[in-house]
Amino acid sequence: MSDHDQPRTERPYDRRELRSAPSLVLVNTGHGKGKSTAAFGTLLRSRARDWPTAVVQFLKSGKWRTGEEAMLRQLGVEWFSAGDGFSWESDYLDESRGKAVAAWAFSRRLIEAGQHRMVMLDEISYPMNWGWIDPDEVASVLRERPEDVSVFLTGREMPQAVVDVADTVTEMVKVKHPFEQGIRARRGIDY
Repeated sequence: MSDHDQPRTERPYDRRELRSAPSLVLVNTGHGKGKSTAAFGTLLRSRARDWPTAVVQFLKSGKWRTGEEAMLRQLGVEWFSAGDGFSWESDYLDESRGKAVAAWAFSRRLIEAGQHRMVMLDEISYPMNWGWIDPDEVASVLRERPEDVSVFLTGREMPQAVVDVADTVTEMVKVKHPFEQGIRARRGIDY
């Protein structure tokens, strides 16, 4: 019998005590595949409710033409690619750092302006972990955001300051990945 088959003996909450929240902070982290993909699914829900929605990508440059970007732009999601590719491969780390810092300044203004009900900060954990963006500042902006602005953050090893402020944190666990078998990312599956 699996854990899912076990009868629940106690509830972690009483349904009568549940309350509504005008917005949430959500985090997808971990070393498994699907962090951004799952967040894009949530953006689809946001757009289906006619929420003004935006994506800021911290690593991918405007040269990437992902399937998610193509479809979400068609649905009215504002899309900002602020990186220069995969920064750890860059020969110009000072330039990569400058782009990440500028992307955070832009993201902060986007959140604080309160014009979008959902803002996704894709792969923001990397520049925080590299010391380019202060995780405490990000956590502070998340705590003080306008009441009806939800923010979804993705990336491996999300800093604890952000995890502490989040309402939902999901860790993607890698069990097996095609890259380990020498298989490249596939258009239509991975991007």
